[in-house]
Amino acid sequence: MGLFNRDRCEGKTPEQLAGMRTAGLLVGRTLDLLIASVRPGMTTLDLDRLAETHIRDHGGVPNFQLVPGYRHTLCTSVNDEIVHGIPGARVLEAGDVLSIDCGAQVGLWNGDAAVSVVVGGRDAARPEDLDLIDDTEASLWAGIAALRVGASLYDVGAAVEDSLTASGQARGREYGIVEDYVGHGIGTSMHMDPQVPNYRVSGKGPKVVEGTTICIEPMVVLGDQDNVVLDDEWTVATRDGSRAAHWEHSVAATSAGLTVLTAVDGGERALRELDVAFAPIDPA
Repeated sequence: MGLFNRDRCEGKTPEQLAGMRTAGLLVGRTLDLLIASVRPGMTTLDLDRLAETHIRDHGGVPNFQLVPGYRHTLCTSVNDEIVHGIPGARVLEAGDVLSIDCGAQVGLWNGDAAVSVVVGGRDAARPEDLDLIDDTEASLWAGIAALRVGASLYDVGAAVEDSLTASGQARGREYGIVEDYVGHGIGTSMHMDPQVPNYRVSGKGPKVVEGTTICIEPMVVLGDQDNVVLDDEWTVATRDGSRAAHWEHSVAATSAGLTVLTAVDGGERALRELDVAFAPIDPA
């Protein structure tokens, strides 16, 4: 947790933010394609190949492949897998909870986002899995809404935690917020300082500056947040076998407001519903 000691975030110029929006749009459109395509009987490797083709055909590079030792375009985490699931021969079944994490680099700049869906659609889901997916997504947007220039970056994690606490109380359950894996800065690399916790952290924290770009990514489980790395040395799963959800967006903060770089609409609809200033950034 030593990276939390940084007292400032890194800002970007309008020209650099335009490059970030280009990369973010490609990630958002790739995830939209995958959401529309996933169905029972597909393998996670089928999805990975579809994503790589789409990213490369649109001028990008799958930035997960730039991580040493990783050769896929996506991370596909199923049911009790939290993050970093490796695409392969696993056949998806109706009712599976599937988290898809996707990244792309276009030119110098990177985008990174994740969604959680139920294979076969919402009608195939267990009620508690729908609650988990919906409440995790809501916590992501609560964290996004808390991001503002001049404020502490730690406000983001506090908002995520408060959202999940309120949702859990309303449903009569206590969600587990995964603490071992957090969000991060993003720019010329996919993973940069500072780290962005998904829970309340003591201390003043880094200050959000003009042009800050970060990834906010709550990872939430139905049971205990204790987790284990599987034998493939990548996949992180819940120790108690409970199901997990993962949502993520790359977000830019300016004095005019926010742009969700990896949302196809820039986050306009959701931000306006949350009464948060939307500041569109045109792609480069």
